[in-house]
Amino acid sequence: MIVKNLVSQMQYAIFCTVFVSLKPLLKLNMKFILQLICILTLGLTGIAQTNVSPIKHIDTKTQSKQNVEAKQGVVPNAEASKSTVEEIIAIKETEFDFGKIPQGKPVTHVFMFTNTGKAPLILENVQASCGCTTPEWSKDPVAPGKTSQITVGYNAANEGAFTKPVTITYNGNQTKQINIKGEVWPTPETSAPENSALGTLKNQ
Repeated sequence: MIVKNLVSQMQYAIFCTVFVSLKPLLKLNMKFILQLICILTLGLTGIAQTNVSPIKHIDTKTQSKQNVEAKQGVVPNAEASKSTVEEIIAIKETEFDFGKIPQGKPVTHVFMFTNTGKAPLILENVQASCGCTTPEWSKDPVAPGKTSQITVGYNAANEGAFTKPVTITYNGNQTKQINIKGEVWPTPETSAPENSALGTLKNQ
């Protein structure tokens, strides 16, 4: 009985000693944990404020105007400028091939065109790419539905294949292009040999 009491008293003394020695350490750890929590909280708050992007200010009047234009089908100026002008000239053929032609022999071709618009058609200029090509046309207005012509000539002075564009300017700033092409072959440079029999007859 006495031994049991002594053992119990010794166990209690050991427990008290351990508790007293650990109490400051527990207080120290709690303080350390609280400080660590505060530091982490402040750090996370700063990072969150840095990463938050500023909210752009939206002009409510401008946004409302854009919404109204979108509902009404209003086309912006940039889109309106892309609208193409209606072409009112219809050319029967935009290219003609002369084939093989002898050198030095001028050739011509007539391009027929029709006014398919509702207003008169006026050819203001017909410009060839070089002096070897000569266009001819009437400057009189072509009434809607009527037909007129452009005559294009080529002098065939140079040997070889050729392609010559001709630009038509009509009704202000509208243009259309036609082309002529072909191949010029050289003519003999020497004359035909003299007939010797003809000379004999003359001498007799």
